[in-house]
Amino acid sequence: MDTRTPLATIVVAVDGPSGSGKSSVSREVARRLGLRYLDTGAMYRAMTWWMLHNGVEVTDAVAVAAAADKPELVSGTDPSGPTITVDGIDVAGPIRGPEVTGSVSAVSAVPEVRTRLVAMQRAVIGSGGIVVEGRDIGTVVAPDAALKVYLTASEAARAARRNAESDDPATDVNATQADLARRDALDSGRATAPLTLAADGVLVDTTEMDRDQVVEHLLGLVARAVDGGSAVAAGAPEPAGEALR
Repeated sequence: MDTRTPLATIVVAVDGPSGSGKSSVSREVARRLGLRYLDTGAMYRAMTWWMLHNGVEVTDAVAVAAAADKPELVSGTDPSGPTITVDGIDVAGPIRGPEVTGSVSAVSAVPEVRTRLVAMQRAVIGSGGIVVEGRDIGTVVAPDAALKVYLTASEAARAARRNAESDDPATDVNATQADLARRDALDSGRATAPLTLAADGVLVDTTEMDRDQVVEHLLGLVARAVDGGSAVAAGAPEPAGEALR
């Protein structure tokens, strides 16, 4: 008999487009609850980084598929310091660069890549006790998750957040917004595991919310899920806090 508490076995799936606040919110929710954390987007970025640095043409789906089994990816699950390595190399920084960002949607759309990484993600999830964020967690990776949240925000808000994270103060917000729109179209329109709200997921629009408000909101949804109640979205908490990133 499993004697663990419901929280120790819970799987919280957090999906949504770039700039919606998935990473910072998911990490904080996991930290506050003492759960593990998995950034599946970092895994796709790590795969893309490997392809780029090993001469694989990322727009050639056949070439990407043939190489999908080659890199060794390891994802850490500590929300206070998540890690990602490829063939033993720490790539947490490099995978956030513009080259990977511009190519990750193409690599992510290859079915062989998704098949391998989904299997790895499910192995990490195991028996639960984890917050998992990405684009197909509630629909494909963990369809039986106790709580499925879809974070979104207006394109303008997401572009502003992306630019606030940029090391280049000259980054044009309009260009960032256009790039987000391009990625949204690719991620939502791909044939394999498109970005979409799960039928039983909770939609949370973070456009007018800061990070602390979203975190508190999700903590309330987790509490309902643990208690066996309905995870119906409630109003956002009032106190202002750290800006959402």
